[in-house]
Amino acid sequence: MSKKQRKTYYGPTLLSYGFRPFFLLSLIFGTTVIPLWVGIYSSVIQLNGSFSAIDWHIHEMLFGYAAAVICGFLFTAIPNWTGRMPVRGWPLGVLVALWIAGRFAMAGTGGLRPPLIIMAIDSSFLIAVCTMIMVEVVAGRNWRNLKVVVPVLMFLAGNILFHIEVIAQGTADYGRRLSIAVVIFLITLIGGRIIPSFTRNWLVKSNPGRLPIPFNRFDALCLLTGVGALATWVIVPDTSITRGFLGVAALLHFVRLMRWCGHRTLHSPILLILHVAYAFIPMGLAVLALDAQTAGFHLLGIGAIGGMTTAVIMRATLGHTGRPLHIGPSLIAAFALIILAAIMRSAAPSFQTIGLSGLEITAILWTAAYGIILARVGPWLWSQKVKPRTPNKPS
Repeated sequence: MSKKQRKTYYGPTLLSYGFRPFFLLSLIFGTTVIPLWVGIYSSVIQLNGSFSAIDWHIHEMLFGYAAAVICGFLFTAIPNWTGRMPVRGWPLGVLVALWIAGRFAMAGTGGLRPPLIIMAIDSSFLIAVCTMIMVEVVAGRNWRNLKVVVPVLMFLAGNILFHIEVIAQGTADYGRRLSIAVVIFLITLIGGRIIPSFTRNWLVKSNPGRLPIPFNRFDALCLLTGVGALATWVIVPDTSITRGFLGVAALLHFVRLMRWCGHRTLHSPILLILHVAYAFIPMGLAVLALDAQTAGFHLLGIGAIGGMTTAVIMRATLGHTGRPLHIGPSLIAAFALIILAAIMRSAAPSFQTIGLSGLEITAILWTAAYGIILARVGPWLWSQKVKPRTPNKPS
């Protein structure tokens, strides 16, 4: 790392690195948005915007919650790619402001109703993210990683399409599928790099034996098949060709996951949860192949996206704040609640018990999980990095 990158930063700790504000925002949003959604869905709370309750829910989980995590991850990883100082201080603050403005605009706060204005405000965040990524990568002459902007641009396109569909026909269809497909692709791309790498590093030190197979042509085949299956699902979700394509992709990604030796990480929960979260991708694709659209959507949305983002938030926060890569019982329990929520929402949506519906039980599980993670991880995000302890000098 260059001297320039080690330059002392004197601004707010929360704006010192991309993961800090955006992981915190995502955890706060994840804790509050589902109870809000249940209130909207049950007509207790009224939206002022042009989106239906379902479309608002899907949009905000993707372009509110997931977008914040993606931004936090990218602006933490990019300095390692470019050798430049991280985006911090007021430029990072501008990104935070744009994200917050988008959430208020989507809720129709302040009587803001013109759909095109709402679309412009909401889209400005991802436009700024794409612009900053290109500036950083080009300035660092790290041309190999310039391609990371492509899926982010596709995510932006999904957001714009989402708005246009709502404006034109009152509900989104293609925009929903395109947006979740892009996030799933990002997980298969990034997860396919970090999961076997982190697993290999731990196994070499702690559990010698079989190691994950490095990225090779089989992984490339998995990615290409996944892209093809998701693209086909976005365009023509109800055909036998699409279902067959999704089934093949599910099988390939299951085999891919097995090659990463996840069963050997039982004594490292922070690694194991990454493998568990990724497992929801082949599960979700397989269920979509069976034409169970709603169940597949929630397996991918809650299990894969919710599970993987929380796993990354925990690991990245621990690592970048100088703490040991270890999660205790509370964070393990929180992750388990998210997995239980994914299973409940997809497998038992009509379940009723003690006066609660399956939707309400899922909402409780999700909210409890994010509340626990926020309470545990939140203070690490706004506090300064922990300095390593120096051994006592002999007297």
